[in-house]
Amino acid sequence: MVVTAVTASFFPVTSTSPESGAEGNKHGDGPTNLGGFKSKYASSRGLKVKANAQAPPKVNGTAVTTSVETYKHDDDLPSPPPRTFINQLPDWSMLLAAITTIFLAAEKQWMMLDWKPKRPDMLIDPFGIGKIVQDGMVFRQNFSIRSYEIGADRTASIETVMNHLQETALNHVKTAGLLGDGFGSTPEMCKKNLIWVVTRMQVAVDRYPTWGDVVQVDTWVSASGKNGMRRDWLLRNCKTGEILTRASSIWVMMNKLTRRLSKIPAEVREEIGSYFVNSSPILEEDNRKLPKLDDSTADYIRPGLSPRWNDLDVNQHVNNVKYIGWILESAPQSILESHELSAMTLEYRRECGRDSVLQSLTSISGAGVGNLAHSGHVECKHLLRLEDGAEIVRGRTEWRPKPVNNIGTVNQVAAEST
Repeated sequence: MVVTAVTASFFPVTSTSPESGAEGNKHGDGPTNLGGFKSKYASSRGLKVKANAQAPPKVNGTAVTTSVETYKHDDDLPSPPPRTFINQLPDWSMLLAAITTIFLAAEKQWMMLDWKPKRPDMLIDPFGIGKIVQDGMVFRQNFSIRSYEIGADRTASIETVMNHLQETALNHVKTAGLLGDGFGSTPEMCKKNLIWVVTRMQVAVDRYPTWGDVVQVDTWVSASGKNGMRRDWLLRNCKTGEILTRASSIWVMMNKLTRRLSKIPAEVREEIGSYFVNSSPILEEDNRKLPKLDDSTADYIRPGLSPRWNDLDVNQHVNNVKYIGWILESAPQSILESHELSAMTLEYRRECGRDSVLQSLTSISGAGVGNLAHSGHVECKHLLRLEDGAEIVRGRTEWRPKPVNNIGTVNQVAAEST
């Protein structure tokens, strides 16, 4: 249809003279359509006949001659305008409309092509939260380090890094189409009131990103024993490809109503089994036993910790990243100012409720407590417990001296604040 309109605009139909049209009428043929000019002429003739068929109007009994009656003969009718170069030009409005339609259609097709994945092994997430790569087995997402995610030394905090890892895990489930009405739970898990809970987390940080950096996080899942799942992460600098953080975790299922651990049902295993990767942990497992601290073995104790409403997730338990912040509450200020956390191993023993009151315990090994600021690598042991002594989390952290530029920045900020 568009091609016909464009063609008609450049090649108008050749018209004949009124005399030839009149000659054709003598043989019984109807008026010929001549590109609009003859039809206009014919309509004028029709107007004349209709006007003659009516009685002349009268005003106060006197007949009045109308302007239409002056055209009583064909010879008196106005002839169509002569065909000149100007009125033989194509209808530019139709041509413009046709071109606009073509461009709009081409733009729509281009946008549709742009949304398609560039490679068959890449599934694009329509919400822009990440993509599935490597034959659908790995989920990848980028994060820009915001100003509110960095600390006094202008690097991202360990809690920021852990939040990015948790976010990719949930988006992995969502993008794979396995997200049910829960926090990382699949549809079959929701039917059985099951949720995932982390039992062990191991993290190694080679370098912390800084404000404005864009980091790329890859995550994948594997089987762990008969009733567990292992999830690994690899965090890189998006621009340089430098590995920044590696992390590995073990997850098990818990009944949301009874708060007791559960085996993985066959329906759930069938639902998630195709996404398991047969690979070794990204971090060599630290099999050293985590000791239990008490008042006599701890160097620092921070009591009176309790969760706020915003510390709970949709499964009504405290987010596991919040536990990390509570553990570091009992770390000495001198080590926080002079060192940065390089490795961490956590064992989650039980969850705490909204009304729980906790205590954070820390012991220092590998350096004198009074000389932490000038020591090398430092190792700490941690315990997070309820006031009645029930264990929540056991942990071990390793610390290395901060880079010189970061230490200078911290000292400068402290001096300016005083």
